[in-house]
Amino acid sequence: MNSGQHDVQIVEVGPRDGFQSVEPLIPTATKIALIEQLYRAGVRRMESTSFVSARAVPQLADAPQIVAATARLSGLDPQVLVPTARHAERALAAGARHLSAVLSVSERHNMGNVRRTPMESVADYGQMIAMMPPGATMRLNLATAFDCPYAGRIDREAVLDLLDHLVAVTADVEIALCDTTGRADPRQVRALFAAARDRFSQVRVWAFHGHDTYGLGVANALAAWEAGARTFDASVAGLGGCPFAPGATGNVATEDLVWTFHHMGIATGIDLDQLVAVSREVVHLPGAQVGGRVREALSARACLDAGTHALP
Repeated sequence: MNSGQHDVQIVEVGPRDGFQSVEPLIPTATKIALIEQLYRAGVRRMESTSFVSARAVPQLADAPQIVAATARLSGLDPQVLVPTARHAERALAAGARHLSAVLSVSERHNMGNVRRTPMESVADYGQMIAMMPPGATMRLNLATAFDCPYAGRIDREAVLDLLDHLVAVTADVEIALCDTTGRADPRQVRALFAAARDRFSQVRVWAFHGHDTYGLGVANALAAWEAGARTFDASVAGLGGCPFAPGATGNVATEDLVWTFHHMGIATGIDLDQLVAVSREVVHLPGAQVGGRVREALSARACLDAGTHALP
């Protein structure tokens, strides 16, 4: 299945952004089984894991095994998150060929995440681009593009100024603007995407990564879509959170976003019924903090259709 056949691309980030938020260790076999179920539901882009410190994020210590497992799924683009060039080198050595770099607009957030200033991370990003082998792809994630858990709302010009340096390294990557805390609003999202696309017309693909902390995940995704974004991150069952963004809940639930796009006549290539079935399994992972509304709404609808609903 070629993602270009669909109106929008959904990047399923549950296996990375979601799993990293679960404290009890999830067996590698369970992770692989859920990844395979998402694949069977039609997911063709996935942030499958991250090469990070096993001490900092023990849940993702099995990254090499996940890379090997996803390589067997034909047509899947299994992105691997890499915060530094050193981690990118490890990922490439393990066989990963779809990397996803991340740095923060907020200096305090970036220092807490990778112990570098944003400009130091720009230089590090340049090293990552230089080490990419033929046929490998890179995505750039700009965290705290709208709000920082420490500094509050991020000035739009600060984002654009940092992008000046990043796009100078290369414009031939997909760039994701990330609402790391879930505090962005649709007007802010629409304005930043419009400004970025206007200033950096040489960048062909823009993506939105949003959290649903205040229930605006879907609304913000639609604002990004209205401003021209066509790639959207989401997490099955709304699983997730960010260890470096206190208070942030999970990403917008994949099933909520897919349901919304489908009802707008926008194709995603994902089978909603199969996706919801996976979501219902994810809910039962020990320690999982989940969200989303479509899963429960469809369950209630099924009860009504079956005549089994209870009256108050």
